[in-house]
This record gives sequence, structure tokens and C-alpha cells, in this order.
Amino acid sequence: MNAVTAAARWAPAPAARLPLALAVAVVLAAIAYPLTGGDGRDAVSWTIVLLGSAVSVTSAAAAHGLRTGLAVLGLVAVTAVVFESVGVATGFPYGPYAYSDVLGPTLLGVPFLVPLAWLMMAWPSWVLARLLTRRARPGRQRPARVVVAAAVFAAWDVVLDPQLVQAGYWTWARPQPGLPGIDTVPLTNLAGWLLAGLVLMALLDLVVARTALPGGRRAGDAAPLLVLAWMTLGGALAHAAFLDLPGSAAWGALLALPVLGTLAVQARRP
Repeated sequence: MNAVTAAARWAPAPAARLPLALAVAVVLAAIAYPLTGGDGRDAVSWTIVLLGSAVSVTSAAAAHGLRTGLAVLGLVAVTAVVFESVGVATGFPYGPYAYSDVLGPTLLGVPFLVPLAWLMMAWPSWVLARLLTRRARPGRQRPARVVVAAAVFAAWDVVLDPQLVQAGYWTWARPQPGLPGIDTVPLTNLAGWLLAGLVLMALLDLVVARTALPGGRRAGDAAPLLVLAWMTLGGALAHAAFLDLPGSAAWGALLALPVLGTLAVQARRP
């Protein structure tokens, strides 16, 4: 291995530390969310999404190379705009909904912040799925990773969506029937996120495989996993203690159990 190849393979230490610093900033911003209100809370929401999307891009780049980071950014943004623009126009696949003006400028009816929110959620979901399916048989690992990543992606939204409906960012025309304890978000939304997640994660898995530098990951996954853990489990705590959303808090805790159980079993195996 010559010096050029070595330099391309291993991320510089500052670049590897950047995603973790951004993830810590996401956690601090998320802590601030339930403690603010009005325009201040809207500003915190923007901050969380901007920082979270930056975690995804920098983490993907640090782990697999700059080309992967940029490919993840482009893929998720395009997929999000396609699904969300169709959803706003037709109600498929989530059910009929409408964005408020609070989220600012739009593209094809989709606020600019929305694709960034997808990006914040997508990469950590894929990273966790790779971890959860690492012991699957080689021939089944990729499909298992895609399915699990889509499930994590949709489960994250179970916690997040009621919070953002409460904030007035969008409304559902027919919010019933919903999950028990959540009366503001319909079950069709969960079905839509599962479908969108399957499409997105299959494409994301392919993009990583085709763009990643050879030699395996060059940095750890602490940053995206920290963002995912805090935004779901920490979000559930905030929903229960501060935001008067006990239903989504309970679902967040419940949906975390199989993930934590799988990680615990993996940790006990050699």
C-alpha cells in the first residue's frame, strides 16, 4: 500500500471526530426543545435537523469516503422529495396531509427542511440495521439489513411525527385510525414510512456498496447511533415528561425493546 492509498483509506483524526462533535450538539439542541416555545422552539427544530443531517453526511464520509457521504446526501434528498411531493399531491402512500407555512420555502410542495430530516433519520437507521444484522448468514445479510433499516426508519417516525404535528408543522386530514395512544397520526402514515423506508434503504445499501472506499469502514458509528438513541429514547422521555405525549412516549420505549434485546444478545456471544 503506497502513501497515497493509505491517505485515501484512513480518515484524518479531525474528520473522524467531527461527526461525534455534531452529534453531541444535536443532543444539546434536543434537550433544549421541550424547554423552549414559540419561535424559539421552531429555531431549535431547524437546528436539530441541520445538525442531524450534517452528522449523517460527515459520518458516512468519515466511515466510507467523501464520495459515499455526497452520494448519501444526494440519494436521500431526491428520494425524500419524490415521496413527499407525491404524498402531498395525492395522499399516497401516507394518507392525506398538508404542511403549514411554518417550515418555510418549498420545492414541489415539500419544505426544504423535510429532505434534511429524512437525511438525519436515514443514515443512523441504516447504520443500526447493519449492526443488528451483522450475524445474519452472508446470503441473507443484505435483504435483512434493508428490512431492518426500513423498520427502524419507520419506528423513529412513530416517536417524531406526533411531536411535529403538535408543533403545527403539518396536519392530517384523517388522523384516525392510529396506533393506540396516538390520535393525531394515522396508521396509513406508518405503512407509508415502511414502504418509503424499504425503497430508500435498498437504494442506500446499493449506493454504499458502490461508492465506499475499499478496505472496510475507516471510522466508528458512535455519532449516528448517538443521534438515533437520543432522538428516540430521549424523545420518548421528553414526550412523557414535558410535551404531554404519553402515547408516543410509550411506543418509543416499546419499539426500543427488540433493538436493545438484540444488541444485548450479540454482546454476550463471542
